[in-house]
Amino acid sequence: MAKDLKNPFPFAGYYGQDYFCDREKETVQIIRNIVNGGSTTLTAIRRMGKTGLIHHCFGSLPKGFTGIYVDILSTENLTEFLNLLTTSILRDVPEKSSPGKKLWTFIKSLRPVISFDTLTGNPKASFEIRHEQVEQNISSVLQFLDQQEFKTVIAIDEFQQILNYPEKNTDAWLRGTIQQLKNVRFLFSGSHQHLMAEIFSSPGRPFFRSTHMIKLDKIDKNEYSDFIIRKFAEYKKVITRDIVSEILEWCDVHTYYVQLLCNRVFSATPKKVTAGVWREQADELLREQEFIFLNYRSLLTQSQWQLLKSIAIEGRVYKPTSRYFLEKHKLGSSAAVLRSLQALIKYEMVFHDFDQNGEKYFSVYDVLFRQWAKIKLNFVLNMIIRHSPGV
Repeated sequence: MAKDLKNPFPFAGYYGQDYFCDREKETVQIIRNIVNGGSTTLTAIRRMGKTGLIHHCFGSLPKGFTGIYVDILSTENLTEFLNLLTTSILRDVPEKSSPGKKLWTFIKSLRPVISFDTLTGNPKASFEIRHEQVEQNISSVLQFLDQQEFKTVIAIDEFQQILNYPEKNTDAWLRGTIQQLKNVRFLFSGSHQHLMAEIFSSPGRPFFRSTHMIKLDKIDKNEYSDFIIRKFAEYKKVITRDIVSEILEWCDVHTYYVQLLCNRVFSATPKKVTAGVWREQADELLREQEFIFLNYRSLLTQSQWQLLKSIAIEGRVYKPTSRYFLEKHKLGSSAAVLRSLQALIKYEMVFHDFDQNGEKYFSVYDVLFRQWAKIKLNFVLNMIIRHSPGV
């Protein structure tokens, strides 16, 4: 095994190919794009495994390629983008390495303040420069990378964040800068699928059709089942295919939640997983999260809370303004539901996607909340319906 993990189901971070399930088709496609000089846009809902896939691809890069990972979700402007970009370069290209010596010397020539994290030892770069110098420094860093003997792949995660920058036309400027590069490839990733689609699929946008698009869906159930059974077996533990199927169904085959629950089940199992063990662990997860779910109620308006609960109970809602849905969940007018729906999408509690038939549906992000709502809230809903007139 690549890493000496006590539990083979990590739910945060990337621990090597031995602990990474499937995504073979996407990995091949991304690497092919990189080798052939193209950039890629990767989209998926949150916690579906985008970051893990990026690091997995970095581990599979051909000789002569260097990967740099930048998560810009925390950035609010171009200066912070510059700080994070240079920090990521210093982190991912060690100073003592052959390419690192040149890179570190060049970045130091731009005169950032370089400090080191006391816990991890990782370097951190911070620039104190005038606004008009920021774009120039970003261009200089990218152009310097472009001039090196090795090829660079820069993965910018949560790329849709640039739309929130106060600087005007950030995407146009960045697109113009990228077009001049020959030895630097980009992997753009984002969890706000509608914003990523706006950036890369809208004809009026600078990045329109500038990359290969990949939408990351759920891992195939059979592939995931084989992986889970194999990992238990490697640690001399047994889990049946039927129980794995129940776990995958409960987690809606959502990567993060599958890993989280399997981590708990593995830890609680001496030798063989029983139905009672996995259900107990699932119930315990919901109990631990209940205070968070109840806190949603104080953060949202009554209408938003009612709609969030209703979507969670249904799992998928195709027609949120239909008469049947409104009356079943006592949601009021369709106009009020649309307002609440827009707010829940903005708050990243609800997302919309398309099924295999191309039909648009709405669902809640948090699978645990969905399960909690079905257990705690669906009972109340059924009691109301059962005692309603005419039922």
